[in-house]
Amino acid sequence: MNSLKYFAYFPLFFIVLILYNLMASLGIDFEFTAEPLFNMGLPSGANWSPTWSGIFIMLGVITLYLELVKSTRTGTATSVEHVLSMGVFILFLLEFLLVKMAGTSTFLIITLMSLLDVVAGFSITIAASMRDFNMTGGGGN
Repeated sequence: MNSLKYFAYFPLFFIVLILYNLMASLGIDFEFTAEPLFNMGLPSGANWSPTWSGIFIMLGVITLYLELVKSTRTGTATSVEHVLSMGVFILFLLEFLLVKMAGTSTFLIITLMSLLDVVAGFSITIAASMRDFNMTGGGGN
């Protein structure tokens, strides 16, 4: 089995969890009130001033998109990945509740994205499986 097939089993939110922990342990401030990383003038005249919190939430949105794309496939790998994603969500939830550096709104938003990954993943897989089942003549309409 080549290394790309392992990608199907691996919940990407686990990388986000590890990255958050690493950055928080190095002292990165994930509060929304933190100092901006830089300022960038926009053509509208507005000034965009992202913080680590905003950057990390953008990373979570991209991760959620990739996880949803992975959920559109059916098969054993998808089922295993969903179970592992549930485990990652439980880790997120436990860490939010029990670890001080994870008690931020940023971490809660990423935790909710992980929950959405689990719920949407199961929902999409069930819908795709039902569609495949109906197309092969197994179901009636």
